[in-house]
Amino acid sequence: MNAASVSTPPQEILLAEPRGFCAGVDRAIEIVERALQKFGAPIYVRHEIVHNTYVVNDLKAKGAIFIEALDDVPAGATLIFSAHGVSRAVQAEAAARGFQIFDATCPLVTKVHVEVAKLHKEGYEFIMIGHKGHPEVEGTMGQLDSGIHLVEDVADVARVQPAQTALLAVVTQTTLSVDDAADIAAAIKARFPNARQPKQQDICYATQNRQDAVKVMSPQVDVLIVVGSPTSSNSNRLAELARKLGTESYMVDSADELQAPWFEGRQRVGLTAGASAPEILVRQVIDRIKALGAVSVRKMDGIEETVKFPLPKGLKLHE
Repeated sequence: MNAASVSTPPQEILLAEPRGFCAGVDRAIEIVERALQKFGAPIYVRHEIVHNTYVVNDLKAKGAIFIEALDDVPAGATLIFSAHGVSRAVQAEAAARGFQIFDATCPLVTKVHVEVAKLHKEGYEFIMIGHKGHPEVEGTMGQLDSGIHLVEDVADVARVQPAQTALLAVVTQTTLSVDDAADIAAAIKARFPNARQPKQQDICYATQNRQDAVKVMSPQVDVLIVVGSPTSSNSNRLAELARKLGTESYMVDSADELQAPWFEGRQRVGLTAGASAPEILVRQVIDRIKALGAVSVRKMDGIEETVKFPLPKGLKLHE
């Protein structure tokens, strides 16, 4: 029997820093939990509050009901908009139906909505970089009736036909790959040199930080595990980024999805989590990789995130 055929278990787990929940996700989950405490179940939430199966199931167990159509919300109910934001049409319909509404839209997404409304008044049309069908993209594009054009890749930029090019502004989904978005933005600038770029990059600080950590980690590990749900845009981007950097990468929704062959002959395992994945899942993944043979866990140095967003009025328990 030669040495190459002997299965060697992983030795070390390298933990990315930062990883997991961002301030917008923390705030969104707290809004649902506080509403349940204050008003009692059921609380209705339009769309998954954040894109994570564990979080959604946990809130369902506490009395949250997740819906897509406002027709499914009874009169007089409490309704929460998800962290991804909603269109003006959804806001107007919810208000007209008289629900008690709490908006859990991430403030960094709201910032994009405010910018779109402001520049639209000044006569701007928009090119939005994002993924078709993603609820955040639908919410941002739904701030206007027309004049906002979606591009998903560099090829789309050549096909965009704005009504005018004198006043054009670029906005992006907040959870994109930083590098991909930069390539698309460069293509927009090449075709429309006068297009106004966002004053500050729309891609959120947490998305950027988690991608930066993966860039540092990838060359140091033999395989990278990303904890995140299939619907989570920022989690998918982390796994994609590692692969682009030449590191084998897998995304899992829970420790149950880990497969022993991924770790055979891999000395060092990298581990990170998308911005909507709770730390309990990371701990469970660590335990499972340890059961496969890993003997140590080391946390990387990284940015410590201190951002915190305030809750909407009306959710303090003694108001």
